[in-house]
Amino acid sequence: MMKSGTNTSFGSLKQIDAGVLNVGYAEAGPANGRPVILLHGWPYDIHSYVDVAPLLASAGYRVIVPYLRGYGTTRFLSSETPRNGQQSALAVDIIALMDVLKIEKAVIAGYDWGARTANIIAALWPERCKALVSVSGYLIGSLKANKMPLPPQAELQWWYQFYFATERGKLGYEQYRHDFNKLIWRLASPKWNFDDATFDRSATSFNNPDHVDIVIHNYRWRLGLAEGESKYDEFEKRLATFPMITVPTITLESDANGAPHPDPSSYAKKFSGKYSHCTIKGGIGHNLPQEAPQEFAKAVVEVNGY
Repeated sequence: MMKSGTNTSFGSLKQIDAGVLNVGYAEAGPANGRPVILLHGWPYDIHSYVDVAPLLASAGYRVIVPYLRGYGTTRFLSSETPRNGQQSALAVDIIALMDVLKIEKAVIAGYDWGARTANIIAALWPERCKALVSVSGYLIGSLKANKMPLPPQAELQWWYQFYFATERGKLGYEQYRHDFNKLIWRLASPKWNFDDATFDRSATSFNNPDHVDIVIHNYRWRLGLAEGESKYDEFEKRLATFPMITVPTITLESDANGAPHPDPSSYAKKFSGKYSHCTIKGGIGHNLPQEAPQEFAKAVVEVNGY
């Protein structure tokens, strides 16, 4: 039984040029194993999968855990490239990484930004996605839908999105990113008693020179306060129709997720392939793979067999 916190490190990371990025990533398991790509969220990093990766590696999977743009050792190849956090840009990054690693098709799994990215790949490039594990289900957004106000209690949960919409918020995140993100960890996983060492291990990834720009752009773009790049317009147009996801999927939710998340009943019909949902019990919060690695790895293995 792999408990949260069993492993503290991936060992040495790899770096590879892919698309507009030089991507830092961890790799585990046999080079000829069945590929699985594990995608982290904000404000987290690849250490969300530090216990999941060895479980999957020992089951024969080739596990790839990349730092998203703006995190860890991932860097832009050009200073001219816009520091863009819009949803389709992150998905295109992962397709580029798969291309350069010669991964035709993979199980793609994630939570938070990582789940949204996995959703987008499954929706727009189903031929590249063997199966999907998505925490909090269907997270594809549209600028039009994001304009609609939510009930006050729901808006309150998005407080940081409004903070980031201001210049004060950008400066505050720049100055206090360590404390800010630790606060988000506590709010998003109210029952997870992580120690300072666990947080600090991930916090080094926020020192990336593009981190603040990517995070601020991501949330401002969602509210229509920042432009995306025109090269992604066609993808966003398709995503705005909330496309069905046809690949085999397991959605997961945790019983103590303190972050904004949809009710599972609201998204079950968005998955038209073989589908199941599981709620993980035991005070598990938003960072599900790090808090419940055994259950997350089990979902990956299970969906691969669908």
